[in-house]
Amino acid sequence: MIPSARSDGGFRLYTEPDLARLEVIKRMKPFGFTLEEMPDLLQILDAATVEEDERGVQHDRLAVFHQAALARVDALPDQLHMAEGFAQLIQDQIDRRRR
Repeated sequence: MIPSARSDGGFRLYTEPDLARLEVIKRMKPFGFTLEEMPDLLQILDAATVEEDERGVQHDRLAVFHQAALARVDALPDQLHMAEGFAQLIQDQIDRRRR
């Protein structure tokens, strides 16, 4: 993320909106959204004032992201189950090697 400014000492400075955008990115990343999808959603979220003829398009695009997020949430229990099984497989290998 490009900083909004730099301090006299060269430190990167970020605004509250910058941090809010970063929070959205941090939430999208674990859900598997691509780098190509992230700017699209950020653009939609940043569009504070949208021309009336574009509101429907923006709403539809946002609804697509919402459905994708919900689908990924629905998949989490299966992914957790798979991860727990994988962790158990590793633990079983550790236990066998200790004997």
